[in-house]
Amino acid sequence: MNNSKQIFIFLTITFLVVGLYGSTRVAYTRPGLMMRIPITSNKKAPYLFRAGVTAEFHNFNPFNTARGVYFETELGRGFSFGFSGVTPGDTTRLSKIEESTYNPPVEFGFHFQQRLYSYNDISVSVGLQDVVFQSDPTSDTKLNLNTSLLSAFLVLSSEKDLGEYKFNTYFGFGTGGLAPVTADTLPAVYDLDGKIVPDTAEANSGVFIGFLMKTPYFARRGGMDIVGEFDGTGVNVGLRIPLTSDYRLNLGFTHMEKLPEWGNRYWSGHPGFTIGFDMAVPRSPRIKVDGGPSGPTNIYAKNSQGNERVESFSPHRDSTVAMANFAVETLRDSMALMNNEMRNLLVRLNAMEQNSKFLSDSLKSMKLETNVTDKNMNEALRHLSRSLRHFYAGDYREALKEVDLSLELNPDLALAYARRGSIYYKLGDVQRATINWNLALRLDPEYTDVRNILKALNENKLKSASIMEE
Repeated sequence: MNNSKQIFIFLTITFLVVGLYGSTRVAYTRPGLMMRIPITSNKKAPYLFRAGVTAEFHNFNPFNTARGVYFETELGRGFSFGFSGVTPGDTTRLSKIEESTYNPPVEFGFHFQQRLYSYNDISVSVGLQDVVFQSDPTSDTKLNLNTSLLSAFLVLSSEKDLGEYKFNTYFGFGTGGLAPVTADTLPAVYDLDGKIVPDTAEANSGVFIGFLMKTPYFARRGGMDIVGEFDGTGVNVGLRIPLTSDYRLNLGFTHMEKLPEWGNRYWSGHPGFTIGFDMAVPRSPRIKVDGGPSGPTNIYAKNSQGNERVESFSPHRDSTVAMANFAVETLRDSMALMNNEMRNLLVRLNAMEQNSKFLSDSLKSMKLETNVTDKNMNEALRHLSRSLRHFYAGDYREALKEVDLSLELNPDLALAYARRGSIYYKLGDVQRATINWNLALRLDPEYTDVRNILKALNENKLKSASIMEE
């Protein structure tokens, strides 16, 4: 617990320090999963908040980059808030950039969004993006509002499941920074004092469009995302690669149509290469949350000999839970070296815990039996179908929530208990997995698959015991 707290404090300090050197216009620094355009979803965000750092490279020799940090969260009732802090690149033309003394102002941006409507896989949101305050040492106020970047927008999304893939499309209308650029000052224009004249972009509004496709690659860590969008000015493409279930590496190219003009200088709509890193803090497992990273997996997959196997895969979990699980596994290995008397005592204690949990699940099922109707049965089957998608996607927390909802509607579904047993097995809780598989077998004595799983677990336990005795 102390290690996880230290990691969180370290990352927080890192974000704040980088933010001192970081524009709200940098890719991946706005709220959402896209590079520069806003998104909406019919599901509640699966995380408490997201935070990250990113850098946008406009030239390597001489080195010219824009850097930034961001934070976003969903506060409730479809309202989202985001903050970003950035320093833009040097706008001096290439021939002058090495001796440039231009000091770009630090930008602080605020982003607000409200979901207005959702139906099935369709949702609509409105919001304000890039409420930007720029530092100005020459001004008494120090921070000045840049109204040219302020963007009001409306965005519509469609979210589709295509087998192992998830395809989201976004279409919207926006002003300010989301409007097309009609004029670029290239190369840089200087006034009589030798100072750079800022870019002039006279556009009021425009449309934007984008897509995000979640793939089954790196499925156990949430799946890799492919991003493509038109931000009102140019085309951006990128990848969001999961490092763990909660950490991602963001890569991308902005305004690819202007890549032949790479390195001239940083102007409105300039192309760039982007690299970033973000982290997401998931919500409490007790809170029912729809959506989130997903990818397919299957504990009943075929091995190299073509036989079915029941193995322990790494569960979908954050870093803190991973460290706790490692400590538990180490403790179990140490306890396995004890004598037979101690082992028998642990077996009895385990049996008592299983009986207690079995009685608890049985009581819950009896309380729900009186409320089951034909309508509840259909709804329960729909929840089971959703749980299967989450299970194969590797999102076991969401799969468990859907199974629990199914059992609340109909506690006599042997399939639901069998699936909950598989989910607990993937999460590393063999005791609860065994209880639920026994419940499934009790409801359906002819459930051959469950009987085979229990048999395999029992054989593995006997084999382990014989090895320790030797």
